[in-house]
Amino acid sequence: MSDAPEVKQPVVTPVRVIIALCLVAPFVAMLWVSSYAKVEPALIGIPFFYWYQMLWVLVSTALTMIAYKLWQRDQRARKATSATSEGAGA
Repeated sequence: MSDAPEVKQPVVTPVRVIIALCLVAPFVAMLWVSSYAKVEPALIGIPFFYWYQMLWVLVSTALTMIAYKLWQRDQRARKATSATSEGAGA
């Protein structure tokens, strides 16, 4: 018997893929400058270039919040599963 703790491999689940997409989407949207480097369509006199970026501030906040909530739910589920499997094995 070894006293070394068991090392668990990272698990890729659909929820974690969604979390990653929520966190990566704003970076892709902002780094793809040619998609929004234009004046039209203007919104209440504000060129597209500016209002598009400001819109992404709000969208990024929402996506980060969604990713955080999904991560919390995933961690709770993993702990519950871990506690159940440890209790059954004892």
